Parts: sequence; C-alpha cells; structure tokens
Amino acid sequence: MTTHLTHWGAFEADSDGDRLTAVRPWRDDPEPMRLIENVASAQHHPTRVDQPYVRRGWLEDGPGAARRGNDPFVPVSWEKALDLLAGELGRVYREHGAEAVYGGSYGWASAGRFHHAQSQLHRFLNCLGGYVHHVNSYSLGVSQVLLPHVIGELGWVMQAATSKSVLAEHAELVVAFGGLSPKNAAVSPGGVSRHNVRGWIGAARARGCRFVSVTPLRDDSPAEAQAEWLAPRPGSDSALMLALAQVLDAEGLADTGFLDKYTVGYDRFIEYVRGTTDGIVKSPEWAATITGLAAERIRTLAREMAAARTMVTVSWSLQRAQYGEQPLWLGVVLAAMLGQIGLPGGGFGHGYGSAASLGEPARLFSPPRLPQGLNGVDKFIPVARIADMLLNPGQPFEYNGQHLVYPDIKLVYWAGGNPFHHHQDLARLRAAFARPDTVVVHDPFWSATARHADIVLPSTMSIERDDFGAGENDRVFFAMKAITRPHGQARDDYAILGDLADRLGIGKDFTEGRTVDEWLRHLYEEWRLHHSGHDLPDFDTFWASEHIELPVPDPDQVLGAEFRADPDQHPLTTPSGKIEIFSQTIDSFGYAECPGHPVWLEPEEWLGGPAAAEFPLQLVANQPRTKLHSQLDVGTHSQSAKVAGREPVRLHPEDAAARGLRDGDVVRIVSRRGSCLAGLIVDDGLRQGIAQLSTGAWYDPDPANPAFCRHGNPNVLTPDRPSSRLAQGCTGQLSLVDVERYEGVVPELAVNRPPATAL
Repeated sequence: MTTHLTHWGAFEADSDGDRLTAVRPWRDDPEPMRLIENVASAQHHPTRVDQPYVRRGWLEDGPGAARRGNDPFVPVSWEKALDLLAGELGRVYREHGAEAVYGGSYGWASAGRFHHAQSQLHRFLNCLGGYVHHVNSYSLGVSQVLLPHVIGELGWVMQAATSKSVLAEHAELVVAFGGLSPKNAAVSPGGVSRHNVRGWIGAARARGCRFVSVTPLRDDSPAEAQAEWLAPRPGSDSALMLALAQVLDAEGLADTGFLDKYTVGYDRFIEYVRGTTDGIVKSPEWAATITGLAAERIRTLAREMAAARTMVTVSWSLQRAQYGEQPLWLGVVLAAMLGQIGLPGGGFGHGYGSAASLGEPARLFSPPRLPQGLNGVDKFIPVARIADMLLNPGQPFEYNGQHLVYPDIKLVYWAGGNPFHHHQDLARLRAAFARPDTVVVHDPFWSATARHADIVLPSTMSIERDDFGAGENDRVFFAMKAITRPHGQARDDYAILGDLADRLGIGKDFTEGRTVDEWLRHLYEEWRLHHSGHDLPDFDTFWASEHIELPVPDPDQVLGAEFRADPDQHPLTTPSGKIEIFSQTIDSFGYAECPGHPVWLEPEEWLGGPAAAEFPLQLVANQPRTKLHSQLDVGTHSQSAKVAGREPVRLHPEDAAARGLRDGDVVRIVSRRGSCLAGLIVDDGLRQGIAQLSTGAWYDPDPANPAFCRHGNPNVLTPDRPSSRLAQGCTGQLSLVDVERYEGVVPELAVNRPPATAL
C-alpha cells in the first residue's frame, strides 16, 4: 500500500507494478471524495499518449499551421522527436528571439512540487533566454488585479482568511454570494489532505448559525447548511449588493465609526447609492426589478446582516463574468459597512466553497519547490487573452492602467494544463492556434490541446514518478513515491527537458548535474536547513514516512485582526493603507466599465437584457462534480455522470416542458458563438430560466464545424470577452443560450479514442 496526493485528495493504492489494483481514500480524510476513482481507470485508457508523435503536415512540410487540428499524427522515436524539437527551438530563438516563444503551460497539471510541469518548462525556457509569460489565472483573474487596489493582495486575502473553525464557533450569519459549493471545496491546487467543508458548516449550523446562499443553483451549498436559497438573475448580484448597502445607509445601520477609521472613499460611493450622482436611488425596489428578488426580502436581509455577527463571502464564480470586478468589490464594501472586518466570525471572505484551502489556517512556511530561474523577457499577457495575442500580434491593449502590445508568437510550448478547457469561444481559440509556426505539447492524454499541436510528447502521471507535495495552504506534506511504471513510452517532463537541454547546449544549466532523486534530496535538505529552527526530519526519515505536518502558528486566525487592532502599525497594502471603497488609482485609469467605486453595470448577455429575446436561457458554466476541470474525463467516475455519453445539462421542469423536452433527451445548446450536444437532466434545483452545463467535457469538434462540440463542452458557447480593461479577466461563467431537442442520428464521439495516425 502506498499513499499518494492529488488535487482532490490523498488516497492509498495497491499496485501490481503496471497498474493500480485498488484505490482507497486516505484513512485520515474525514470527508473523502469519489474523484479518486478516476485515477486507476484512466491510467491505461486508450487516450493515453503512448509514444512521441508529430503532425504529418509539420513533419512533411516544416513549421506552419496548415491542417493543424485535422491532420493525422505520425508516431516517431524519442530520438527523432527530440532532434526535431531541438532544431525548431534553435531556429525560433535564433531567428526571432525569446519574445517569439510563449511558455503557456497554464493549468493544474499533476500534483507534486518537483515534477510541477509549469515550473519544469519555465526553468528550461529561462535557460534558453526566456519566454513571453502570462499573469493571473482563469479562476481568479479579476481578484488578482482588483483586490490589491481595494483591500490587499489576493494571496493575503486567501491565506489569512478567517479559519473555518473560527466561523464554526463565532459566525451567526453567513451570506454566501455564489454559494458554498461542496464540489468546488473538494479540490485545491497541489492537493487536499483532510476535507472538512461539511464538518465546519454542520458545526456552525448546529450552534445556530444561519446560512443564506445567493446563487441560481440550490446545490451550491451542502445539505448541512440548511441554507435559505435566494436565486437572483445571474449577473445581477451587484444590484442586490447595492440595495443592501442602501438599506444599511438609509436606516442608520452602517458602522460609520469603522468606515471613518478604516476606509477611504465611502462618501463618494454612498452618494452614488443614494442617487445623488445619477438620480437613481439603489433601493430594494430598484434592485427587485433587476434581480427578480422581492424588495422586502432584500430589505430584511440587510437588517439581519446588521443585527448579527455576519460573514460576507463572495465565491470565485461571481468575478468570472463581464464586470466581475463589481460584485467582488461590493462584497468588501458590505463587510466594511457592517464594521466587522477583523472580528471572529464576521467580515469578508473570498472563496469559501470555491477551494478546499480557503479557511485553512496559514502554515508557517511552504514546502520546497524547483527554482525556475530568471526570465529574460518582460513581455506578458493576462492569461485569458491568449487568443487575442495569437490573432493580433503587434496590436495594443490595456491592462490595469498599462498600455501594452501583443507580441508576435512563433512557437507555443505547453506542459501541464489544457487551454481548450479553460478558454472561451473555442472556435476562435482554434483559429488562434492556427497562427504560430509550431505548437509543442507534453501531455499524458490526447487532450484537445495535444490534438491541436505539432509535436506531442507523452508525459507521466504523478502515480508513475517519485515526488513530494502539499496542497496550497495545507499543513500535510506528503512523500509521493511512484506506484507504477510509466504507461507506454511516457517520460517525466524533467527527463524530456533534460535531453532537450543537452541537445541545445544548456544541459548543465537546467539539470545542474542532478538526477530526480538527487534533486528531491537536495531541495528537501536545503529547505530543512533554511527552517532549522523547527523539528523537521532528515530526507531519509521523511521519505521512509508517509507524511509530515508543517507548523501552523495561529489555528484561529481572523482576516484583518491586526489591521483592526492598530491600522497605523499594521496598514493594508493598498495605496492608502486602508480599505478603498473609492480607489483614486482605478479612477485615474479612466475605464468606464470599471470606475473608481463599485457600480451596477448591465451585462451584454443576461436575462434582463434585449439579447434574451433570441437566447432566453442563461447558461451557467460552473465547475464539474465528477472531475477536476477536464482532468481524467475518461475515468469511470466522470463517465458515470454522462447522459447518452454527453456532459449533462440541467433545466428547470418548466423550461424543459416549454420546449417539449424530457429527462434523458440528447439536446442541442446554441449561443451566438456555437453549439454543443448534451444529455438532459430535468431538475427543480435551479432557478427557472437557467441551463446549467459544467465545464470539463473534452472538446470534440465536428470536423466540418469547430464551433459545434459533440461532447458538451460549454466553452464553444461562452464569449471570449474580458471582464474589463482593468483586469482583462475570464468571463466564462455566464452566457445566453437556447436549448432544443437534437434531431437526427446522434454523432459518434471521437475524444474517447486516439486521433488518426499515419505511418
């Protein structure tokens, strides 16, 4: 039996050397997740990449994008693949420079710190002179830009978040904008040791804490919460929050003492709320026409929030939409108006229920990791602008007050992650991927990104290699020994890049002469020496053990407690050192879609707008329940949720009946950008007017129409539109669609088998 760590939990496994013969949840996990069932069933699935491949057109005609995504692949030896790739890297760096290489590699890849795919690739490219990089993430692109202006760096907001144990003991009311999704709280970058979302919520509820879940989906909070479900129109949360602020102000419930001492700009904001600046009072009656909620319930909720120790938490989903800056900023403002930031059980949170790490008390230090070196290129893009970059080389764009220019990319190198999962408007992304000379991908599976590459190199899964790892803000640090041999000819990214580095004359720079085992020992012992004041075992003892526990200095941490106690000695990292309800910095950028204080802005695609006449359903493209993003979609647990082999879409019974649809039907979902097939589930657990289709189905485009996915990937439907010029964040959460029964013969899926090959 060997213990292993994944992004969705630790598990114990038995192996015959080639495959896992038994997989069980880690015995110390109080709320284990079934996602581990995908690991064993996916390891030797036909979609594993078994050896290196080169796209036939690239192999025969040289660099160029003709037929990329439709061409068959030619199996080649490792020697030939690495020789070809080394030659192409040399050509691009020599003829175009490092600014022509995009080291994408955005995504979760596999757990484990040394074999972290992005770190490996970025270290390699830095040894060559650098690469164009990305900033921010698809999950938190708005938060990473906005929060430093308003309350503090995102890392602080998340790592110093009030502990779940403190909420369980002290919170009297939790108002969760976007809910407290148990499926999202099942995962965390790098791993989860002990799941506890149901435990802390159940304990809080048993003590008398009330939960209000503000979301179009009833199951966005666990049963233990016994939550009151408020379901406003998606995209209207900022109107609801403004109305809550209006009641707090009008009824004298705002904590003016807190606002005066700890914030700046409240006077500018509240004039907008009162209607002084635009003639519109942001009252519950005003918000009722936008949200669809009863005005009186909005009014009483504001009073309840003021009368209780209240945690205002905003899920990551709300900022993954057009104008996503507004509800996130308003969450901070509401918490400030209540005056409870820095108090146990009250204040502001961002992401309880969005990831397992939120509310875990911060560990004293993080586990060791592979150094990436220095990037010699300073050009970058916000990560969600990759299609814009590839389609518009040399064109200007704005980001967070900066005026930038898209680089001209000749080579894309990806190891870890799958942009055809994360990105929106996949037909447009496919056109963008046709622009570079060469696309290189390391992947264990024939993902959509691998199928749109020129050179595909098979990489190992984490169960096939030695590593160590711990989840983000997780105190348990695991020794991750290889459980099986690699599938086919798969190699570790380190081995692949090490051989490439030797061919390019940078071998010593990249490997420093160390094997994997020597790197693990070196990184660990260097880390242990750096933290010599703590009782950390030597490497051999650690490696022989299952795990060690990292120290946690304050298990009862409260976000902003030091700031509240003494704002002069412990100022925030904002420009003023205080909470910025009005940001002079943001205001100076002159962005109409993100002014100096939060406002209500009507989205282009929502149920209250004119576009709903043509597309009368609001698509909610949330995270899946049976997998992490698109990882291991071919696994048994993920496949068990499919309907007719397609990703399931949920409709309210009245919406299904109005379209003559029945449970189990294969349906076609259509938007302005494309369409996809899905299997219908009729469910009253979502607001009427909603179509809920989770992300994660492997993109399976019709060969004649890349805007039509036969498998159910919602990102053929969603817009590739930035949140605003401030953050340039992803807006993949919401779009307008319609749903109809699919007539005719249901097309066969191609993603469950390897692509065509040619010898």
